[in-house]
Formats: sequence, structure tokens, C-alpha cells
Amino acid sequence: MLTIATGNKAVAAAVKEVKPDVVAAYPITPQTEIVEQIAEYVTSGELDSRYIPVESEHSAMAACIGASVTGARSFTATSSHGLFYMHEMVNWAAGGRLPIVMANVNRALGPGWNVWAEHTDSLQERDTGWLQVYVSTVQEAYDATLMAFRIAEHHDVLLPVMINLDGFTLSHIMQSLETVDPGDFVPPINLPHAIDTARPRGYGTLTGPNDYFRFRWDMERSMRDSVAVIRETEDEFARRFGRRYGFTENYRCEDADVVVVSMGTLGKEAEVAVDQLRREGMKAGSMRLRWLRPFPDLDLSGRDVVVIDRDYSFGFGGVLAQSLKAKCGVDPFSVIAGLGGQEVTYDDIASFVRDRRIGEEHWFGVSD
Repeated sequence: MLTIATGNKAVAAAVKEVKPDVVAAYPITPQTEIVEQIAEYVTSGELDSRYIPVESEHSAMAACIGASVTGARSFTATSSHGLFYMHEMVNWAAGGRLPIVMANVNRALGPGWNVWAEHTDSLQERDTGWLQVYVSTVQEAYDATLMAFRIAEHHDVLLPVMINLDGFTLSHIMQSLETVDPGDFVPPINLPHAIDTARPRGYGTLTGPNDYFRFRWDMERSMRDSVAVIRETEDEFARRFGRRYGFTENYRCEDADVVVVSMGTLGKEAEVAVDQLRREGMKAGSMRLRWLRPFPDLDLSGRDVVVIDRDYSFGFGGVLAQSLKAKCGVDPFSVIAGLGGQEVTYDDIASFVRDRRIGEEHWFGVSD
């Protein structure tokens, strides 16, 4: 069915189709609309889920963990400081190998207090063991949420998945949305290590030095195995519903001499900049990174790379730029732009490309 929706309501609509057993909810701007919409589905009878309004984000993730260890499908949503309040439980969910799905609406951190888009919140959770996908349209938010449950619950993965969407620039923007009947695309959850009262055993107990590292390696092995599961899931989604995704969304990259790498809604703005630069005779392309964890293998050799980071790791640099340096062996022009919702237009992105200084870092609006 074709309709108009915000990014937040698109996520909620996808959750309704997947029918989680438990939804734990605590409001925080700009995520609140997701759990409000799900509450309306539950109240109207459109969604038969146990809806738990908790007293904090820490409790929201704890409730999802409690549900998931029994083999129940669970979902929650948060943003920014709420995500950090969850931090202990975010690690627990991954270490417990629990396929929880969570939407995080990216928002800057205070102080100073700011409710607009920035990726620092989710990037500070990148090493917890959660898979992370970053979306750029209302439709993609819906589709990624559907796929997230299937990926997380696959027995080769059994790791939680975080869907990230930019605050306000995507969470509250209105775009067209085509909803689907997923049918058996997301099969019933079957957690192999679910608590069973008929076979009591320990869960998450004290683990000594001779065994602890084995649990961590098993998480890494599953993260690596998730690459094939993501590809298979996206291929099956394309076959059934006609929309194809990948680890990156590449735009006019085939013959590009310079590639703009970004995440989230800035990737769409970069496509307009690329068209403008092409009209000027410059062979430019855009590569929007969708999956940050697992981090994909990217071939950027022989090209100038301009990276736009909507984040910063103090004393280190833009997280995406430094990741590309480490994983791909490139030395990009690193642009820090869009922090706290700072406006970044396609004209600005085109100027980053024209004025690039490979190997340097540039703070947009500060060092101009």
C-alpha cells in the first residue's frame, strides 16, 4: 500500500508487520513518535504485543533482554542520551547473543543541549557487538526494520541490530512509503539458547580467563558470518518486494575520480552535489555507507576520497574517515560537518570536493 509517512512512523509500521511479542517503550526526542505509534497499534488491536512503558531507557533494554532470553521477539527505540543510559544493557544484549532490534534516532549529545541530528550517539556504541545500519529515506527505514529482525534472528548471527535514522531530517520528514505484507519473509523466532524451565541451566554466569575470550571470539565470528546473511536477506527482499539494497549505496561511482563517502541523509544530499559536479566536468561519485557493523570491504584505490563525518572522536578524528584509513588504506580529505544538525547543502558538499586537500581534516564552519 502506498502512503505518506515520517521516518519514525515508517519504523513503527514495519514493527507492526513483524509482530514482536514484547515492545519496551520510553520516550525521548526525536524518537518518541515511534513508540507512540506502536502504542496506538496495540491499543487499536492492530498489533498483539505486550507493550511495557518503563521508567527509563536502561529498563527498556533490560525488559527486552528479559523477554528475549525466553525466546520472545522484542523491540525498542531510543535516541542519544537514552542510548547511553542503556549502555550497560546494550553490551549485555550482545554478549547474551539476543536478537533484539532497536531503532536509534540519531541526535547530538549535550551539553550544550541539542535535539538535532548527529551520529556520535550510535558510533559510541559501535564496539558493543550490535550490527548497525544507517538509512537515508523513509522507505529505507521501513525496509531495513523488516530485514533487521530476519538478520538478527538468523542462527548464524544471533546478535542485536540497531537501525539508525537521522533526527528530524529523516525521523520527522514526510515521504512516500510503500508498505508490504511480509508473509513468511520474517519466520517465527527460534532462539536456540532460550530459557527452558524443563531444562534449567546457568545463563550469563561468571566466566573465567580460560573461557571468556571464547565468548568474545564467537561474537566476532558471528559478526563475520552476518555478512553473508545480510546479503542473502537483501537479495530475498529484492526478489519479493522489488527494492534492492547493499552494504553501500553507490551513485555514479563507476568512472569516478573522486568519491564522497558519507552516512545517513547526507548521502542523498551528496548525490545532488555529484550531479552538479558532473555538469562542471568533474568525474565525481557518491558512496553512502549503510552497514557500519559489520564494516564492508570497500575498493577505493586510485581515487581521491572525501569523507563527511557527522561525528567526531576527540583527539582521533572523524570516525568514518579513520575507519576508511584503517580498513581501506586511503588517506581521505576528512570533513567534519553537520554536527548538531548544522545545515550542509549540496552546494557545500560540492565545494568540499572542489577544494579538497587529501590527507587533511577540515571543520566546516570553523576553519573556513
